[in-house]
Amino acid sequence: MKTNRRQFLKTTGLAGLGITAVPAAAHASSGVTAKAPFKQAQPQRFNMHGYAAPKLPIVRIGLIGIGDRGGAALQRLIKIEGVQITALADVKPEAVSRGVAIVKARAHSPATYSGGAEDWKKLCDRSDVDLVYICTPWLLHTTQAVYAMERGKHVAPELPVALTIEDCWKLVETSEKTRRHCIVLGNQCFNSFELLTLNMARQGFFGKLVHGDGAYSRNMLPIKFRKEKLWFFERDIDRIGALYNIHGIGPIAQKMEINCGDRMEYMSSVTGDDFTMGEKVKEMAAQDPFWQPYVGRRFNGNMTTCIVRTARGRTMMFQYDHFSARPATKVHLISGTKALAMMEPPPSRFYTNEKDRWLTDQEYQALVAQYTPEISKRVGAMAEKVGGGTEYYHGGMDTVMDWRMIDCLRNGLPVEQNVYDAASWSALIELTSWSSSHRAQSVDVPDFTGGAWKTNRPLMDLALTTGGTTRFV
Repeated sequence: MKTNRRQFLKTTGLAGLGITAVPAAAHASSGVTAKAPFKQAQPQRFNMHGYAAPKLPIVRIGLIGIGDRGGAALQRLIKIEGVQITALADVKPEAVSRGVAIVKARAHSPATYSGGAEDWKKLCDRSDVDLVYICTPWLLHTTQAVYAMERGKHVAPELPVALTIEDCWKLVETSEKTRRHCIVLGNQCFNSFELLTLNMARQGFFGKLVHGDGAYSRNMLPIKFRKEKLWFFERDIDRIGALYNIHGIGPIAQKMEINCGDRMEYMSSVTGDDFTMGEKVKEMAAQDPFWQPYVGRRFNGNMTTCIVRTARGRTMMFQYDHFSARPATKVHLISGTKALAMMEPPPSRFYTNEKDRWLTDQEYQALVAQYTPEISKRVGAMAEKVGGGTEYYHGGMDTVMDWRMIDCLRNGLPVEQNVYDAASWSALIELTSWSSSHRAQSVDVPDFTGGAWKTNRPLMDLALTTGGTTRFV
């Protein structure tokens, strides 16, 4: 199986580099002003925002990549009404066997593909697959999503969906051409606090939105040095920037109606030095010669901070740090002219101009009771129960995310997180790399909607005015 994986990387030009197919960036160049080489816009072929594909009473799913995330996804999906797992693919036969064991408990009998680096294509070619759920290493997401859409399948890739601006455009072009959904699996958008504050924002609690903070920061060193998941280690070689930031971006972007009323206009970012990985590699190499070839390589800096300005004059800040000593932190702060919400560090809290202080626990709970949206009331508790026995539980938000995706497909509704979200959120990976490499020079964020953001209406039906008919089984 190692041979097959290496062969795939070789044939795609990525051997030995993990996800460094993205142009390698040098740390902090001389400061000479440069023009960013990214395509900014193109005419929209078909607007996928708000597009309702034909109903699929039974959603036949083929899942690619049955590692930690893929296995957990299977455990959730088989508990949702109207789901049929028809095919599984992974380069490792033992991973496919694990997937079969998971779904057999609910009487699913999927076709299986393993052993070949491109056997996943056979899954995408099947006529009994409606949705391809992608849980493979990052560098494969765009290739697999594009191939599947071209064969008439909706796709749901794990994040990030693309690693380069060029690949972001490929996703948009393919989705618009085929009229197949590309659904970014941004689970953080379905967390109870994020849904609560999205409802509050829409009902004017914060006044006019001004600024949002997001982050994905945690010490990942304990799982970085896993030989069986080398791509996860290699992604930070010869590249800098916010390489995994969508957890922070998504919920704020939804509140600020990015791609449907506003858009990210330009951004800049700063990445500090590597204070951790280089030294850790030396330490590991002294114990195991396997790591010796990585000694002296250039690694991503510990912290990247990215600032975005929107077309409507609002700002967003995102941070990324996987190497420093810190607890897992998914910052979510939203600030308006009347009030502020802050999720972390716990406990979550609200501040209002009216009170001129942080609200008491009693006042906080009263707001929760007032603004908890229907989707959380109807699905949240059951999702916690259904997802509680699975890996990557995350308080049930993964289950709510999967449930709503299936519910939209079964009822012929627009999906909540479409290809424009996938592209604009993923685009910040290469944009932060470029900006950090050019002394925080600002860079325009492409308009993947072709100007449609001006008239697109916000998605995420918090009240479940449509759909909401799918049950857990």
